[in-house]
Amino acid sequence: MKVNGIAIDDTFAEAFGMSATGVTITADTMRWARQAAVTMSGFGTSVIGCGAEVGIDRELRPEETPDGRPGVRVLLFGFSPEALVPQLKNRVGQCVLTSPGSACYAGVESDKRIGLGQGPRFFGDGFQTAKRLGKKRYWRVPVMDGEFVIEETTGVVTDAVGGGNVLILGNDRAGLLQVAEGAVDAIGDVPDVITPFPGGIVRSGSKVGSKYKGMIASTNDAFCPTLRGRVKSEVGPDTVAVLEIVIDGLSSKAVADAMRAALKSIIDNGAVKGVTRVSAGNYGGKLGQHHYKLRELLP
Repeated sequence: MKVNGIAIDDTFAEAFGMSATGVTITADTMRWARQAAVTMSGFGTSVIGCGAEVGIDRELRPEETPDGRPGVRVLLFGFSPEALVPQLKNRVGQCVLTSPGSACYAGVESDKRIGLGQGPRFFGDGFQTAKRLGKKRYWRVPVMDGEFVIEETTGVVTDAVGGGNVLILGNDRAGLLQVAEGAVDAIGDVPDVITPFPGGIVRSGSKVGSKYKGMIASTNDAFCPTLRGRVKSEVGPDTVAVLEIVIDGLSSKAVADAMRAALKSIIDNGAVKGVTRVSAGNYGGKLGQHHYKLRELLP
């Protein structure tokens, strides 16, 4: 199928069930709320090597946050709630507690809870104090610019989805990158999702396994243009580069909505920038519980 001159493969993205949690970070200004969120999201691209996939969901207006200040919502995805606990503790303790004027609150509401302030509160060295407001408990930790306020727990969901994806192929590297950037921006308007790789884009798509012992993933050689002719290639002679957008969401619907937004952006803008084809990564339907068929998501 071709849409606006771009070939859409008859294939699907294969994604996996994951657990997810989140935090709302506030600060005196949006600059510093964003800085804490960006720092907390660092080294959070893939559970293959990072322990968690972490990214910014959206920025929040003062009227949307617990303390009436500018805020940013960060989401974290992992294999289980238990796997998320140390990631949350370390990232909040090292990246949010340390950031000027910051405060940290639950970013996901769910009956199932995991600790948020239960670790960082000990930084107060016995001077920390607890405050209960309604059904929620907060900790006030003394720091050099005042107090770090952090909610005791945050919600966690176990029906999240990780690994929704779109592959964009083209004959112009610069144009391809611009189109991928536009697609990531479009995903940014969809709530409850993140694109955890740098700038939302990954150029090193992977396959399961490797010829080397101990490697659980390796380069997706079928989509490497420089290996065309040496492997069973999935790229044609006109393809010079392939970029992938990976999407994690708090629900399957959120991932589908994000993929739909990305496809619309690519189709609307891709042809004039050298995009020739759109595909998706899967494992033959044998590993991931969630399958997102590209042609069913077309606008």
